Amino acid sequence: MAYRGGDHANAVWEPTVRYLADRFPQRGAEMVPLDLPGMDAAVAAGSVDFVLTNTGNYVELEARHGVTRIATLHSSRSGASGAAVGSALIVRAGRDDIRTLADLKGKSVMAVDPDAFGGFQIAWGAMLTAGVDPYADVKELRFSGFPVDRVAFAVRDGEVDAGVLRACVLEELAEEGRLDRAGFQVVGARTEPGFGCALSTGLYPDWPLARLANTPEDLAKAVVVALFQMPDGHPAALAGGYEGWTVPMDYQPVHGLFRSLRVGPYEHLRDVTLLDLAREHWHWLALAALALLWWAVHSLRVEHLIKVRTAELRAAKRRRAEDTARERQKEMDHVARLSILGEMASNIAHELTQPLGAIANYARGCTRRLEAGVGSPAEFAEASRAIAAQADRAGQIIARIRDFVRKRAAQLEPADVNGAVEAALQLCEGRARSGNIPVTRDLSPGLPPVLADRVQIEQVVLNLVKNALDAMDGETEGGRGVTVHTGLDLEGRVEIAVADRGHGLSEDARARLFDPFFTTKPGGMGLGLSICRTIVESHGGHLWATDHPGGGTVVRFVLPAAEEKVDAG
Repeated sequence: MAYRGGDHANAVWEPTVRYLADRFPQRGAEMVPLDLPGMDAAVAAGSVDFVLTNTGNYVELEARHGVTRIATLHSSRSGASGAAVGSALIVRAGRDDIRTLADLKGKSVMAVDPDAFGGFQIAWGAMLTAGVDPYADVKELRFSGFPVDRVAFAVRDGEVDAGVLRACVLEELAEEGRLDRAGFQVVGARTEPGFGCALSTGLYPDWPLARLANTPEDLAKAVVVALFQMPDGHPAALAGGYEGWTVPMDYQPVHGLFRSLRVGPYEHLRDVTLLDLAREHWHWLALAALALLWWAVHSLRVEHLIKVRTAELRAAKRRRAEDTARERQKEMDHVARLSILGEMASNIAHELTQPLGAIANYARGCTRRLEAGVGSPAEFAEASRAIAAQADRAGQIIARIRDFVRKRAAQLEPADVNGAVEAALQLCEGRARSGNIPVTRDLSPGLPPVLADRVQIEQVVLNLVKNALDAMDGETEGGRGVTVHTGLDLEGRVEIAVADRGHGLSEDARARLFDPFFTTKPGGMGLGLSICRTIVESHGGHLWATDHPGGGTVVRFVLPAAEEKVDAG
């Protein structure tokens, strides 16, 4: 962050970059001086590996681009706490009318940039605490742009009444002989233990060194080690004005400041509240309330007229009948899902037994090693990771079952057919393995979404795949297996086909296949395929069965793509 321009940044930080280049001769190191917009653009483009920037800019980059701090600078001027970033509000010496921050009301103020942390935002927070809003209470608020030196010169030359500087910039300019320190006074001057510069505000953690999300972790660790190993009094530290580097500090105070200012990650808090709208537009709201009252009275009158007509009574009866039918269909769908899972209960239990058994084995192994006093921390860490992975696996199985059997109203939304097919196949994996029946996926990529209730589509696929697996029981000939195919038919509809190589269907069974309570399986309810056809047709599709050319049965259904349904409506 070149807050005083590229030349100053080169003079201060080039020795540190050369130090890193010497530590990494095969990679080398290059410094890129940037202002605030340039820093954001470089991180967004991934053109740098690390950023060394002010505290506030880091918090914004962390929220916007996922950068991660790996070390914190320990400035030579910072106190024992390591805090070294603050603001100094300066005026020309002799301005007795501006001694406190509250005196800035009605005065002209200059800062470097609205997003500059030490150069504006810290001072902004302190001014608000003193009862002065720089955006509302000062005569003029101006921003000079980088470098920050322009602010001090503008105050010196009388262009503005007061200026906001990052703490220690005033002292640095005086040491460089670019201005006379005696010609300025600091508004609301305060001191912090161990901090050697004039201040108008509190202090915040020093600059962090952060790595980008795509910077290799090994490289980040090596850079941190190199900086931590920098000898005391190294020329790079002297040039940079710091004593060394420390572990990343807590930046929650910065989040607290940004939250109160509603900037950075908390800019969304600036959204206008209902109370703000009521205060500003109360007359329009009153007019809207009157209109709403008139509309309510009119609606009540219309509703009364409708209720006295016999046609409304008939419509109400028809709606009640339709609602009852929908509720019964929903109950039947739910019962069918429970029935399918009930038939596969032993296979699902086996699926859960595997990760639970693995967790128990890993835990017993750790216990034996602890009791025997053997084993390294790395071995126990690996075992813990294995236990966590198996627990996650069991949790995923339970989550899939819970989502499938949950009773809820149908929700039509654009759904990925391949995703629904995969979810259904995962519930069938145990059943397929127990029967030693291979299941082949032939899923076409790039299919358009369908406007459907995803759980109901999963129910249809699961029922068809389970029927196909049942048809394969006892089949021992070569080529046995179940194939699930997705694609587009000639009319551009999304097609799902489930094929088995079982014993096939008789003419009578094919004619009655989708009739309620007709089944070819002992103990079957005869509702599965009937409910499947109802679900598919309620989505504007079609379900049918044909003979497999190689023996067996193919059951297909098609659904219109979501774009087709929108056009049709």
